[in-house]
Formats: sequence, structure tokens, C-alpha cells
Amino acid sequence: MAEERRALSVWCFGQLAGELTDTGRALVFRYDATWLDGGLPPLSQSLPLDGAFSSEAAGAFFGGLLPEGAPRELLARRLGVSSGNDFGLLAAVGGDTAGAISVQPLGQPPPHGGDVEWLDDDALIQLIDELPTRPMHADEDGEYRLSLAGAQDKLPVVVGDGGRIGLTKGQTPSTHILKTPIERLDDTVINEAFCLTLAHAMGIDAATATPHRVDERDFLLVERYDRRTDDDNNVTRLHQEDFCQALGIPTQRKYQAEGGPALTDCFALLRTATAVPAPEIIKLLDDIALNFLIGNHDAHGKNYSLLYLPENAHAVLAPAYDVISTFAYHRKHNLTRKMAMSIGGEYRPDYLQPRHLARTLAETGLGAAAARRRLLAHANAAPRLARDVRTDFANSGWDAPVLDRVITLVDARAAMLEGMAAPPSATK
Repeated sequence: MAEERRALSVWCFGQLAGELTDTGRALVFRYDATWLDGGLPPLSQSLPLDGAFSSEAAGAFFGGLLPEGAPRELLARRLGVSSGNDFGLLAAVGGDTAGAISVQPLGQPPPHGGDVEWLDDDALIQLIDELPTRPMHADEDGEYRLSLAGAQDKLPVVVGDGGRIGLTKGQTPSTHILKTPIERLDDTVINEAFCLTLAHAMGIDAATATPHRVDERDFLLVERYDRRTDDDNNVTRLHQEDFCQALGIPTQRKYQAEGGPALTDCFALLRTATAVPAPEIIKLLDDIALNFLIGNHDAHGKNYSLLYLPENAHAVLAPAYDVISTFAYHRKHNLTRKMAMSIGGEYRPDYLQPRHLARTLAETGLGAAAARRRLLAHANAAPRLARDVRTDFANSGWDAPVLDRVITLVDARAAMLEGMAAPPSATK
């Protein structure tokens, strides 16, 4: 008896992009002829239209759409598939992913609309309480086909008029990501909301996030930057891919020390993937400064993304996201002191010297004088802006001791950055 072919249809922008096949040894992707004939862009920088890419690159891209860590293990257990089975997980939850990709049963187009289940407070409380043991709100019957990469408990939701929150089964595009507190770490919702708000205050392009509370349960709502709403409130999915996907690097190697992207790779990617690299390179430099100042040591290759806009054939750098001070927890919870990407070969902030920054500026091809001026401007402004944001948070009822640790860290890191970014003549 012939073995049944295991394949899924891959859709993007509401059009059939190609077919994903599980050979039993690897994932194989082939573009559909209609996609190629339509003059549409590749799904990834690592998946060129001419098909000159490996099954490893296809596996890295499509596997990168799935949750990681404990949420992935729990999701697989609930769905009754192996946690290492990317194809099986995509078949179950790939209907609404990060970006515009929708993975569907072979030959079936993505369904549209009419599937939002609006939640009252009791239902929202139940959802928040269940999320740690029910990732992506998945069920065995496959009713909810949602997927987001990452190891934190989070869920795509729809936010409607008056701020009401609804669940989508993947037919209606989600508009926000709901994040719950990270277990064992204090006030991560306030921490992330503060850091993203600080980014905006610093003039850095970042996702917009607001903390919320229902019956003493905190949660974060993050506006999806990969969605666009028109004047009639119609929501369109925008395509995106993280830097690991764009570079063909599997999720399990997202950290530089494990073979993931380095800063040199990130800047080189922007130069090849964007039509006008200069402004995108400046934005990436801003993101790196922000993550250094707040102590986000988890800013790995999956926490930077390319965003593809309909009016632009090339990519732009996506707004900063997953921005949180991980270093604020390093003493109490023994979180790593090392950064996800090195600066000039050094992963430990306390050991950084001006020569490390100089090496990075040289290796990434950044204009040293202009880059130093921008870094100094951020270092000079961050401590004052952090206190302003803290005051606003306190006045809105969102104060927490973790913010004391973040602000103390911003002060120390700003002084370090000033020392590193000062013109060479000023440090002699």
C-alpha cells in the first residue's frame, strides 16, 4: 500500500504560496506556480523564489513559527503529537501565525471571519488561569489554530470596541498579543510595559504595550505591528520573519554562542533585505542601545524581525518587541549575566571597554562618528526619561519594586555607554 503523502498548503496575503511536505526526514517547501507567476516576493530571505534553498532552511523558517520551550512541550502533549514534530504542530496550530503565513490542510484556503468569541471578565479570568497549561488555547479538536513563537505564555487575541477582548480561531486576524506574567519572576507585565514605553519616550520604534488587570490578575496587551487596520476597521495581515528565519537558522540555535546571529549578521541582513538600508540600520542601532540600557540579555536572533509592507517590495526592520529587563532578575533568580549577542566579542557587560564597541562599529560597517553620537544621545537621555515614565506609571497605578531595579540599571548602563561611545580622543 502506498504511503499517504503528508503535505500542507501554505498561504500568504490570502494567496496560495506553496506546499509544505513532510518527507519523514525533513520539511520540503515548493512555491506554487501561481505565486511565482504573480511576481510576489519570497516568503523569506532564506527561501528564494528560484528554489535554491535546502530543506534545513525550510525547516528553520516554518519551525520558527512555532512556540518554544515549555509551552511547546505542553502544546504537543495536549495535541497528542511529538514535541519535535514541527509538521504535526503546524498542521494543528498554523492557521494564524506571526505575520501573514497561514498553514492549512492541503488544497483548503484559509477561512475568513465570523469566528470571534468575545470574553466577559469571568471568561477572561479563566483564559488567563488556563494559559500556562493550555498554550495557544489549543484543544484536541483543532478548533483554535493559533501559533506564536517564543517560550513565554502568550496568545493572539482580538481587541474590539471599548477594549473588549475576543478569541479568534484563526479566521479573523488577531490584533493584539496577550501576555501573562512569567512564572517565578516578579511583575514582568509591568517590567515589559515600562521598557516598551521607555523606548517610545526615547524616540525608538517599538511595539505599543499596555498593562491591564482583571480580578488581581495582571496581563499585557501588545498591539501587533504585523497587522494593519483601515478606516473601516478591516484588519489585514502583514508578512514578517525574525532574523533567525531570514538567515535560515533553526530556533534552537537562536543565541550567538550557540551558532545564532551576531550583530555583524544582523546589520548585513538589513543591507541585503531592505531597499534603503540606512534608516533601518539606525533603527537597529537604537534597538541595541535600548536592550543594553535596560539589561535585556535575551535579545537574540528571534527578537529582531523583518516586516514586509504591501507598498514596499523590500523589507523594513520591525518595531522592537519582547523588550524586558531580564538583568533585573539576575540576583534573585540567577538569570544570565551574559548578553545574547556579544559586543566586540564580549558577552559580559561589566567587562566591556571602548575597544569592544570600536570593534563592533568596524565589523558592522557603521559610520563610527555618527553611531557614537547617537549612542551618546541615548545614554544621556535614558536616565531622565526612565524616571519620567516611572512617574507616569506610578500615577496610573502601575508601580512595582522591579522598576527601582530597572532604573538603577539604566543609570549604571548609561554611564557605561557614555564611556564606551565617547570619541577615542576623549578617552585618552
